[in-house]
Amino acid sequence: MFRRTAINRFRYIYSTITVLPPRFLSLRPIPKPVQFYRTTTPKPFQFRFFSSYSSSSSSNDKDYPTGDFNFEPITGFNKFLVKLKTILALPSEFVPHGSVLKIDLQGRISDQLSRTLCDPNVLSLPQICDNFLKAAYDPRISAVYLCIHSLNCGWAKLDEIRRQISNFRKSGKMVVAYVPSILPKEYYIACACDEIFAPPGVGDEIYTPPYDCVGFGFHNLSYRSFVCCLYDNPYKNLYDFAGDNDYQALTPFVDIIYSNWLDKVSSSRGKKREEVENFINEGVYQVDKLREQGFISSLVYDDEVITLLKERLGVKSLPMVSFRKYSKVRKWTVGIAEANDLIAIIRSSEAMRSGIVTNNFIKKIDMVKASKKFKAAIIRIDSLGGDVHASYSMWEAIDSLASKKPVIASLSDVATSAGYYMAIGAGTIVAENLTLTGSIRGTFSQNFNLDNCYENIYFEDDTEMCPFTPYDVDIYDAPPSISMTLARIHKMKKVEHGRIWTGKDAASHGLVDAIGGISCAIAIAKSKANIPQNRQVTVVELS
Repeated sequence: MFRRTAINRFRYIYSTITVLPPRFLSLRPIPKPVQFYRTTTPKPFQFRFFSSYSSSSSSNDKDYPTGDFNFEPITGFNKFLVKLKTILALPSEFVPHGSVLKIDLQGRISDQLSRTLCDPNVLSLPQICDNFLKAAYDPRISAVYLCIHSLNCGWAKLDEIRRQISNFRKSGKMVVAYVPSILPKEYYIACACDEIFAPPGVGDEIYTPPYDCVGFGFHNLSYRSFVCCLYDNPYKNLYDFAGDNDYQALTPFVDIIYSNWLDKVSSSRGKKREEVENFINEGVYQVDKLREQGFISSLVYDDEVITLLKERLGVKSLPMVSFRKYSKVRKWTVGIAEANDLIAIIRSSEAMRSGIVTNNFIKKIDMVKASKKFKAAIIRIDSLGGDVHASYSMWEAIDSLASKKPVIASLSDVATSAGYYMAIGAGTIVAENLTLTGSIRGTFSQNFNLDNCYENIYFEDDTEMCPFTPYDVDIYDAPPSISMTLARIHKMKKVEHGRIWTGKDAASHGLVDAIGGISCAIAIAKSKANIPQNRQVTVVELS
């Protein structure tokens, strides 16, 4: 009797899926048979690795796996289960069929998880990647609409977002961008989309001299940036053009960023690099000329973009779902299940200071070290550095873990000074092309330049920055361990001199092992843990 009842209920649910139009699915009566979602106690944030953070990776000495994303559509009975889950989803996960996911990219983008952010206006890069992955597999999402405002983040995070856009497009769905103001970083993201829209009369600075060349400072000549080193350092003043050494220190950043920008924009828009460079060198251009040259699709306002989307998708109504609401949708709902092999990710996205943050980081390292569930660990670093003693304690914990399990350091926008120092504790270091790293023998800071003000009030300032103590020197000259190899130390002492390098240059000097995003780090971790590349893993966020 029970078996017959279950069969009848299954037939009833199946008939409601195949007969009713999508707009009526939310109104149909739901029988009470089986509970399709789990009610267990909350667990750490987990997701099944589908190479969603894919990146083209280049290696230094070894042929490391890239972790490139390959979209595999869900078919057969699994497709039916996904459709069933989306219909029976919790109210917080309900999304109308044919919806467009709208993502407002604006302001600061952090490498921390959204639940750890104190400011609700700060976007979480892991959550952005997570939502793109879910939307690619979610049958209810038909397109993504990016509204890109002024961005406050480094170029490495922008490269990660570009990859997410590229991965989503592999699903066959459309991504369109609306850019209220055409600036270098905003256009860098927009050109990865299928179409780019901008309002008439928009301000146009598609590429200007990169005063914000490193992504988090240098807005104008009112700032000075110092690299203060323990020993003699010819590159100690990065933004003072008085000497040849200072010019040598700044020029590579500008050249590499500009070259990377030209390469990505030209390939995304189907143009030759020389064609884009010649257009930029003209210096004065109107927004209409951008449309004529194919840099943007059309000049329309925000509400008109929705009308154009309806035409592209062939629908009369277009429901929109916000980024914040879609973040509540679980991966399980859209068919992304968990795997048995676990890899831990521990994030360090703040200045390193002795106290609660450092102690929690070390506790998580010790937990992964003691647990048999985790096959490997990834240390995600986005930090300018910080306290010498805190960084040494974190490096020591990472080095201890690396002696037991594979540990991969993944560098985000910046990992300088103590940030790079702790990365050396890992067995392999992965960075983006435009990651800022190095400065292992110093700190990176910013001060206001008040020289002109002092001259006007006839005031002389002879203040000098406080030097490091001999004890600090001993900390940074700590003896090498298993993971901090003599070869890397030799290369570091030979080329470092307190300088800051881009990830691309750091790889050429042996300070970084591979170029890529976090997917590259996951792929290398799988390789080090003897997990086949075609086997799915569950990445557990412990931050």
